[in-house]
Amino acid sequence: MNMKKNLSFFLGTALVIGLMAFVPKNNTQEPWPVPDSYKNKVNPLKGDAASLTNGKALYNQHCKSCHGTKGKGDGPKAAQLDTDCGDFTKPAFHNQTDGALFYKTFEGRKDMPAYKKKIPDANDIWAIVNYMRTFK
Repeated sequence: MNMKKNLSFFLGTALVIGLMAFVPKNNTQEPWPVPDSYKNKVNPLKGDAASLTNGKALYNQHCKSCHGTKGKGDGPKAAQLDTDCGDFTKPAFHNQTDGALFYKTFEGRKDMPAYKKKIPDANDIWAIVNYMRTFK
């Protein structure tokens, strides 16, 4: 009888753990405060062809795997993350200042890595911001 209880417990636990794999992650974005000193920063780069070309190349190298080719947060690594990647095509994204987007890319948080060491040239991060602005 003890063996039946153990087997039942094991199967029940395995079922619960298996079902947890199908529970969707929390897709609500928690607030991401940005210091005013960054929020009010002005992008020194124009969104010209050179900036967009550089931004796209850097985005494809560093961002696309999570944020996706079209910025919808559906890259191949997105499903492995605990937090939602966001959708760069939505008004909530476009309503942010360039400085706020720079800060989030530069500093990161949780699943979003900080790029201040990986992309040390600030103008390269500004170019990524310009490229992200093209997602509609």
